[in-house]
Amino acid sequence: MKNRIGTTVPRPALLRLNLAGVLAFCLASFALAGAAGASEARLTSAAIKRIEVIEAPKIDGHIDDAGWQKATVIEDIRQFQQTENADPTERTRIYVMYDADTLYVAAKMWDSAPAQITSKILRQGERLNNEDKFAIILDTFNDKRNGYRFEVNSNSIRDDALYLDTSQLQWEWDGIYAAKAVRDADGWTAEMAIPFKTLSFNPANDTWGFNFSRLIARKNERDGWTYRNRNQNPSSSGTITGLKDLNQGFGLDVVPGVSFRQEKDYVANTSELKVEPSLDVYYKVTPGMNASLTFNTDFSATEVDNRQVNLSRFSLFFPEKRGFFLRESDIFEFGRLKGGDVSGNINPTFTRPTLENGRPFFSRRIGLSSTGNPVDLVAGAKVAGRIGGFNVGALAIRQDQQATVDARNLFVVRAVANVLSESSLGFIATSGNPNSNLDNTLVGADFKYTDNRFAGGHSLEGEAWVQQSDTEGLKGDDMAWGVRLRSPNNTGWYGGVGLKELQANFNPALGYVNRKDVSNYAAELGYTLRRSGKPLQTVRAAVDFQQFNGLNDGELQSRVITWRTPELFNPLNDQFKLFFIQNTEVLRTPFQISNGIFVPVGRYDFNETQITFDTSGSRAVSGTLTLSDGAFYTGDRWKAGGDMTWKMSSHFWFTGAFEYNDVKLPEGDFIVRLMSSRFDVMFNATWSWVTLIQYDNVSNSIAAHSRVRWIPEAGREMFIVFNHNLAEELPNGGFRSQHADATVKFNYTFRF
Repeated sequence: MKNRIGTTVPRPALLRLNLAGVLAFCLASFALAGAAGASEARLTSAAIKRIEVIEAPKIDGHIDDAGWQKATVIEDIRQFQQTENADPTERTRIYVMYDADTLYVAAKMWDSAPAQITSKILRQGERLNNEDKFAIILDTFNDKRNGYRFEVNSNSIRDDALYLDTSQLQWEWDGIYAAKAVRDADGWTAEMAIPFKTLSFNPANDTWGFNFSRLIARKNERDGWTYRNRNQNPSSSGTITGLKDLNQGFGLDVVPGVSFRQEKDYVANTSELKVEPSLDVYYKVTPGMNASLTFNTDFSATEVDNRQVNLSRFSLFFPEKRGFFLRESDIFEFGRLKGGDVSGNINPTFTRPTLENGRPFFSRRIGLSSTGNPVDLVAGAKVAGRIGGFNVGALAIRQDQQATVDARNLFVVRAVANVLSESSLGFIATSGNPNSNLDNTLVGADFKYTDNRFAGGHSLEGEAWVQQSDTEGLKGDDMAWGVRLRSPNNTGWYGGVGLKELQANFNPALGYVNRKDVSNYAAELGYTLRRSGKPLQTVRAAVDFQQFNGLNDGELQSRVITWRTPELFNPLNDQFKLFFIQNTEVLRTPFQISNGIFVPVGRYDFNETQITFDTSGSRAVSGTLTLSDGAFYTGDRWKAGGDMTWKMSSHFWFTGAFEYNDVKLPEGDFIVRLMSSRFDVMFNATWSWVTLIQYDNVSNSIAAHSRVRWIPEAGREMFIVFNHNLAEELPNGGFRSQHADATVKFNYTFRF
């Protein structure tokens, strides 16, 4: 096959499955799996001991301090993955204690082959996936709904997250705590010191939800204290009791910062040096309620977005990465309108934009223009936390003027009442339009049902929500609503059904909408068979369905059915997945799919086969390769994509990623390429240097982002950031510099 410039493009002959064959295989897989269900939960509790301040341990990874001899010791530990309820293959001992200011947790983790401990991650802020690690879960209100997660690996790299609910985590959250680990001839040890200043809690309650786990990466074994359905979350935590007279100090964090930014515009031939001071102030109004103030907010050191390819008619989704908006972000979540399907994965049927569609509040709309350029924030204030059985939050932002949009005041209010044993009933209101001078308000209500004790250890979740917007100049047809019921189980049957409708004038100006004037139907059903101790450990078969109809005429607009069978996993979590995808798209107007290429009006039914190979991230060389072949609108498409990471050592990584779309249509052929290279240099656990270079042939541009980060301890950091953008403009096809900047930024957290 020839592309537009005449070079030969290989087209591997991928297996094309017919629908009957896929259905037969799916049913056979279900029959083989049988009717096994989830196991009963394993729950327990312990009373922890208070120590005197003079006995507080030094956090150095060694547990020989005298204080640890008085700690509560827990050794009642079982596997929850791979073999549920089995004895761990390696011994673990946990120590827990506290003083007036800090919760201390330590773990002694024996290992019969210490040289095989997986310890490749040496950069603070990196997710500790596929790495030997120790983690704890704290449900400080003991409400089985929300909580904190803290992790550390054997290189003393910290990772942390907020539980938005029992099935969703906000990994971008960043808490202040200390953690240190050391390796020895017996295995490794880890210590954590979590200040009560970092946590929100009810001081009248001396009982917290508590849990811990250990991952042995080379065995893909997870050992823990309590669990349910092969999983740990706040609903399945045990409890620790005896927490009294906890001290959060004055509860004040002051974070001054300053950035020095040199910018160069090569097109206009201008250069400018900017010095920008900033100030963030955080105050605990009560132990469970936090207030935040930000002045002249500076996001210059935030990581850049990864580029995405979009061959659909609808906008993409990019997650929030800015620290000010991530604090207490769990309070503002609404209706479980969050990425991730029932089984916890994103697949061709349930894409991230589709799952997020209809969010009433999405903080990324603030401080960014409609084209993605930064907009200055003059000041902002936020109050969020828990009062009794209520979660409440309020956010106010003054956004500076941009282009033709005046300076704007933006407001969000959220209140949630805990009802039943694990459920909630909430309200949200927003006011302001960050990218228009037209007034906009929104009100909404949601009910989230959760039962993690359903049918002998299974989980049952449901939600119902309704919203109404009011936009200047738009009248009527401004509502949205949704309902969904699902059972997201790790073993046995799982599934769910859902419906949401977004009317034509529904406009959450502070939220996220990529498709409206539609009814959206979704369903999935699957079965996961786990075979402990077998070379083929996990087998999954499933079918996913999603359809969009016009809201007023009821006519079909889009449909995707994905037959996910088989999905195979070995004990190390290497994966093979085979998808057969049936697509239907109905175009009412011509669709410009590429520059100068329009797909005509009409109905298009097209099928494709997708194969994915995914190797475990615990390997020194790991990656993903996805190949897809099939029809595409009036023609066909061959797609290849993937990534490869080479962890040469804990000090140097290389990651390369690509996506290649070769589209052949009667209206015209085109190729879309996206490539990126990332180089990670970790000097030690406090210094790192990451460089990301991205290119795509749609924008015909190259973007280079290089970021040096020094974190001597949590809450204190320095960044040196370089950005350079080039566009393909030269006659010989070369690239010319468009814009470059260099930023040095300092942040220091003072705690009182």
